[in-house]
Amino acid sequence: MAEDKKESPKNKEKRAESKTKKIPDLKPGMTVRVYQKIKELNIKGEEKERIQYFEGMIIAKKHGKEAGGTITVRKISNGVEVEKIFPLNLPTIEKIEIKKQAEVRRAKLYFLKRGFKKRLKEKVIATK
Repeated sequence: MAEDKKESPKNKEKRAESKTKKIPDLKPGMTVRVYQKIKELNIKGEEKERIQYFEGMIIAKKHGKEAGGTITVRKISNGVEVEKIFPLNLPTIEKIEIKKQAEVRRAKLYFLKRGFKKRLKEKVIATK
Protein backbone atom coordinates (compact mmCIF):
# COMPACT_ATOMS: atom_id res chain seq x y z
CA MET A 1 0.00 0.00 0.00
CA ALA A 2 2.93 2.30 0.40
CA GLU A 3 3.07 4.30 -2.80
CA ASP A 4 5.81 6.67 -3.77
CA LYS A 5 4.31 10.14 -3.97
CA LYS A 6 5.86 11.73 -6.99
CA GLU A 7 5.75 15.44 -7.50
CA SER A 8 4.27 16.76 -10.70
CA PRO A 9 6.59 18.80 -12.95
CA LYS A 10 4.46 21.91 -12.35
CA ASN A 11 4.92 21.71 -8.57
CA LYS A 12 8.67 21.19 -8.95
CA GLU A 13 8.86 24.22 -11.23
CA LYS A 14 6.88 26.40 -8.80
CA ARG A 15 9.01 25.35 -5.84
CA ALA A 16 12.25 25.98 -7.74
CA GLU A 17 10.95 29.39 -8.86
CA SER A 18 10.01 30.43 -5.32
CA LYS A 19 13.44 29.46 -4.01
CA THR A 20 15.27 31.33 -6.75
CA LYS A 21 13.20 34.51 -6.36
CA LYS A 22 15.75 36.97 -5.04
CA ILE A 23 14.58 39.90 -2.95
CA PRO A 24 16.90 42.89 -3.31
CA ASP A 25 18.31 44.61 -0.23
CA LEU A 26 15.54 47.13 0.43
CA LYS A 27 15.83 50.10 2.81
CA PRO A 28 13.55 52.98 3.81
CA GLY A 29 14.12 55.99 1.57
CA MET A 30 14.50 53.93 -1.58
CA THR A 31 12.26 54.70 -4.53
CA VAL A 32 11.19 51.36 -5.92
CA ARG A 33 8.99 50.00 -8.67
CA VAL A 34 7.07 46.86 -7.61
CA TYR A 35 5.80 44.75 -10.52
CA GLN A 36 2.74 42.67 -9.60
CA LYS A 37 0.63 40.18 -11.57
CA ILE A 38 -3.06 41.11 -11.68
CA LYS A 39 -5.86 38.78 -12.82
CA GLU A 40 -8.90 40.40 -14.40
CA LEU A 41 -12.14 39.10 -15.84
CA ASN A 42 -13.31 40.51 -19.16
CA ILE A 43 -16.92 40.82 -20.31
CA LYS A 44 -16.98 37.26 -21.65
CA GLY A 45 -15.85 35.91 -18.30
CA GLU A 46 -12.37 34.98 -19.47
CA GLU A 47 -9.54 35.45 -17.01
CA LYS A 48 -6.76 37.69 -18.24
CA GLU A 49 -3.43 38.25 -16.53
CA ARG A 50 -1.28 41.38 -16.79
CA ILE A 51 1.59 43.00 -14.92
CA GLN A 52 1.03 46.32 -13.18
CA TYR A 53 3.68 48.33 -11.36
CA PHE A 54 3.46 50.60 -8.34
CA GLU A 55 6.28 53.11 -8.00
CA GLY A 56 6.92 55.01 -4.79
CA MET A 57 9.18 55.47 -1.78
CA ILE A 58 9.60 52.83 0.91
CA ILE A 59 8.57 54.43 4.18
CA ALA A 60 8.74 51.29 6.33
CA LYS A 61 10.22 47.81 6.22
CA LYS A 62 9.03 45.29 8.79
CA HIS A 63 10.23 41.81 9.80
CA GLY A 64 13.27 41.73 7.52
CA LYS A 65 13.40 38.87 5.00
CA GLU A 66 11.41 36.36 7.06
CA ALA A 67 8.16 34.81 5.87
CA GLY A 68 5.98 37.70 7.08
CA GLY A 69 8.27 40.53 5.94
CA THR A 70 6.57 43.56 4.39
CA ILE A 71 7.41 46.92 2.86
CA THR A 72 5.15 49.97 2.85
CA VAL A 73 5.42 51.96 -0.38
CA ARG A 74 4.00 55.48 -0.65
CA LYS A 75 3.39 57.71 -3.65
CA ILE A 76 1.42 60.82 -4.55
CA SER A 77 -0.87 60.33 -7.54
CA ASN A 78 -2.79 63.38 -8.85
CA GLY A 79 -2.55 65.06 -5.45
CA VAL A 80 -3.85 61.97 -3.63
CA GLU A 81 -1.44 60.15 -1.33
CA VAL A 82 -1.52 56.38 -1.84
CA GLU A 83 0.13 53.73 0.34
CA LYS A 84 0.39 50.03 -0.36
CA ILE A 85 1.76 47.31 1.88
CA PHE A 86 3.51 44.52 -0.03
CA PRO A 87 4.41 41.20 1.61
CA LEU A 88 7.90 40.43 0.28
CA ASN A 89 7.14 36.75 -0.33
CA LEU A 90 3.88 37.39 -2.21
CA PRO A 91 3.78 35.00 -5.20
CA THR A 92 2.16 37.64 -7.45
CA ILE A 93 5.15 39.99 -7.15
CA GLU A 94 7.23 39.57 -10.31
CA LYS A 95 10.17 41.78 -9.40
CA ILE A 96 11.20 44.84 -7.40
CA GLU A 97 13.32 47.45 -9.18
CA ILE A 98 15.30 50.00 -7.21
CA LYS A 99 15.15 53.42 -8.90
CA LYS A 100 16.97 55.69 -6.44
CA GLN A 101 18.03 56.01 -2.81
CA ALA A 102 17.45 59.00 -0.52
CA GLU A 103 19.62 59.85 2.47
CA VAL A 104 17.59 59.12 5.59
CA ARG A 105 18.40 58.79 9.28
CA ARG A 106 15.31 56.92 10.41
CA ALA A 107 14.09 53.35 10.07
CA LYS A 108 10.47 54.44 9.58
CA LEU A 109 9.67 57.54 7.52
CA TYR A 110 6.18 58.24 8.84
CA PHE A 111 7.02 61.96 9.06
CA LEU A 112 6.47 62.11 5.29
CA LYS A 113 2.74 61.57 5.94
CA ARG A 114 2.42 64.77 7.97
CA GLY A 115 3.43 67.12 5.17
CA PHE A 116 7.24 67.14 5.22
CA LYS A 117 8.08 70.13 3.02
CA LYS A 118 11.78 69.62 2.24
CA ARG A 119 13.05 67.23 -0.42
CA LEU A 120 15.17 64.32 0.71
CA LYS A 121 18.75 64.32 -0.63
CA GLU A 122 19.48 61.64 -3.17
CA LYS A 123 22.34 59.24 -2.55
CA VAL A 124 24.15 57.81 -5.57
CA ILE A 125 23.73 54.04 -5.90
CA ALA A 126 25.71 51.74 -8.14
CA THR A 127 23.51 50.23 -10.83
CA LYS A 128 24.24 47.12 -12.83
